[in-house]
Amino acid sequence: MEKYDRNIPYNQLPPLPPATVLYQDDDVVNKLTLASRRLAELKGLASTLPNQSIFVNTIALREAKASSAIENIFTTDDELYRTLSYQEDDYLEGPAKEILHYREALWKGYNDIVAGKSMTMETVIDVYREVKRTHDGIRPYQAEVVIKKRGWGSLVAETVYTPPRGKGVVEKKMADLLEFLNDDVKFSIDPLLKMAMAHYQFEAIHPFRDGNGRTGRILCILYLIQKQLLDLPILYLSAYILQNKDEYYYRLNSITGTLLWKPWILYMLDAVSQTAEYTTDKILRIKSLMEKTRQIMMDNKLPVARMNLPKLFEQPYIRPKNLLSDKIKSINTAKKYLTELESLGLLGKEKVGKEFIWFNTELMNILSD
Repeated sequence: MEKYDRNIPYNQLPPLPPATVLYQDDDVVNKLTLASRRLAELKGLASTLPNQSIFVNTIALREAKASSAIENIFTTDDELYRTLSYQEDDYLEGPAKEILHYREALWKGYNDIVAGKSMTMETVIDVYREVKRTHDGIRPYQAEVVIKKRGWGSLVAETVYTPPRGKGVVEKKMADLLEFLNDDVKFSIDPLLKMAMAHYQFEAIHPFRDGNGRTGRILCILYLIQKQLLDLPILYLSAYILQNKDEYYYRLNSITGTLLWKPWILYMLDAVSQTAEYTTDKILRIKSLMEKTRQIMMDNKLPVARMNLPKLFEQPYIRPKNLLSDKIKSINTAKKYLTELESLGLLGKEKVGKEFIWFNTELMNILSD
């Protein structure tokens, strides 16, 4: 292998998979077993819910917020949830807009995977374009993209990595990566290990001008859905990465040039294992809160079915128009029901602009933990 120089495009990036000796041993097997079991438990729990989509918006939103925070795009929960209470054509700005773009990218990729059942270059580009809200695609070969050290002062300009560059180079490496992910005969490797390997490879290829980190983390979740380890994008993977961000970048960089695959794979298996357990806890708590809310509504003779209880849990902030349906056809009726829930202490209310919106405080507390 050629000596690695971080100032020269890494065109010698080795193809996947790495040699087994670089990552496979008892430590990896043990963590792989635990991560697989916890992921299966999460999938099984989610499948027992009457409507899994109730939880997708809330958990996908947390994933979007954490993934954006990894890229230093910060917003408060309150700002984000308020933004979510508005329709897509309303004016959005600031960090909340970036996070909503991430969530839309997650759904766009999910729909592509469900329709096509495999990871394609079209899906990868679709996700990136939603993340960045751009018509751009694979970065042009003449673009001199480099990764700079995060920091201040004299450290800012230091180059830590130069991704592959050249006519057709990125396209070829991406084609090889997608073949690795999709061909389980040629590459017979556990999908969780494939996911970890592919995430490094994607970030090392760095196929786009910007947004590669967020795009890559979405692709991790989509691949688990493709391999039927999850039915919906409910794994809150970015929470672990955000809490262990320095190690995330350290382990990624340690593969480049030195091929230290095992620590990276152990890190990613820990991420899957701990976030699967974390997400399972979130779902159980939200499910318990729903049942408690249902019981209070029934005790107070409120029409649970008509009021569409699941709508109160799709997102923490609720506008009256969000409740409109074939059973609730007017804004005034929706306001009446929301006010009744407020009087029972199930919802709060505040004025935003010229209108009132209601918020599910207990749900916000669960999501913010």
